[in-house]
Amino acid sequence: MNRVVITGLGIISPIGNTAHEIWQSLIHNTSGIAPVPEWEQVKDLKVRLAGSCKDYNAKRILRKDRRTMGPMTVMAGLCALDALDQAGISPELMRSKEAGISIGSTTGSGNIIQQMFDDLKQTGGISRLEGTAFMKIMNHSVAANLAAMLGTSGRVIAPCAACATSTQAIGMGFETIRNGLQKIMICGGADELHLSTAGVFDVLNAASRQTSPERTPRPFDRDRDGLVVAEGAGAVILEDLDHALARNANILAEVIGFHTCCDGSHMTSPQDQGMLACMQGAMASSGCRLEEIDYINAHATGTLLGDAAEARAIAMLGTHNIPVSATKGFTGHTLAASGVMEAIFCLKMMEHNTLIPTKNLATVAPECEGITHILAPLEKEVNVIMTSNFAFGGINATLILKRYS
Repeated sequence: MNRVVITGLGIISPIGNTAHEIWQSLIHNTSGIAPVPEWEQVKDLKVRLAGSCKDYNAKRILRKDRRTMGPMTVMAGLCALDALDQAGISPELMRSKEAGISIGSTTGSGNIIQQMFDDLKQTGGISRLEGTAFMKIMNHSVAANLAAMLGTSGRVIAPCAACATSTQAIGMGFETIRNGLQKIMICGGADELHLSTAGVFDVLNAASRQTSPERTPRPFDRDRDGLVVAEGAGAVILEDLDHALARNANILAEVIGFHTCCDGSHMTSPQDQGMLACMQGAMASSGCRLEEIDYINAHATGTLLGDAAEARAIAMLGTHNIPVSATKGFTGHTLAASGVMEAIFCLKMMEHNTLIPTKNLATVAPECEGITHILAPLEKEVNVIMTSNFAFGGINATLILKRYS
């Protein structure tokens, strides 16, 4: 089995578009949540807040490549370019058979889908339909467009598992390299903000209806009232260790474990046993002991059922003394991007030996007790991190990251 390391990263998020910006937001407790004024005009919608991304330059991607990209794919493309630049990987190497892609989204571009149906309603036909529309709305739009942009001829994997998507994408990239099938994989995920996402969670009574960005989301908190939808993208470069060493690459961390499994139970009700099995599977994959874990980055979104189930699962794992926090209090829930974003947050915590607390966690809910919640920045040596994401349909995914040595 080959060792797999991370040599580059790129991120576009509600709290910043570079590793430096996101760390400044995390360390200074800065929220990326803001009101969405246009949603106030939507009948019956009670959601007023979201996490949106700003100030990224789409024109960094050539027009010939950008013309088939929706907003989420543009963000993912920019992240991939940043990650490749940091890793020092040349365009020629990305076009070789040694390099592949594993990146996904929850759906195709919701904004493009809405535009298509708005045009159909107004014209009664397809006179405004663009030939590039399908390339923007297909479920593997992100992976396919990045492959075309970069000239990728190796493996292209496009996982689609909502909140667990990019954790699975990184895990699949890890397994691909570990088994000697590729030397380099660009891994991650992306999703764009759209009314339909907010509406679905609102109808399910799973979305926060707070109007103050400083009060929500509140993972694990007694007064949590649901998640806050958001958008964003992230990419990490996974590389075979020997390949990275041969080209003198700067190694950010090592991926040592991954597991994904399904509850096989319910479409929307989270199951602590499934979460537990996933974390245990990742531990077995990594070969490390529980006492070696220095920090757990929780999926916790701020929902009543999900946070409670995850707290129980972490407690059942036997992690009573391991610090736990959830970073979605800063960004909201970026769906398919959440796993890779949180992996990047974990890398920054490892780099700075500082654990970031759960934002807006003022009073731990009784049903979320039994684990060690981080309530203030915690300085400690951080060498091994567990990070998990759990999706609709009971799809669970967990990664184990380790400081490279």
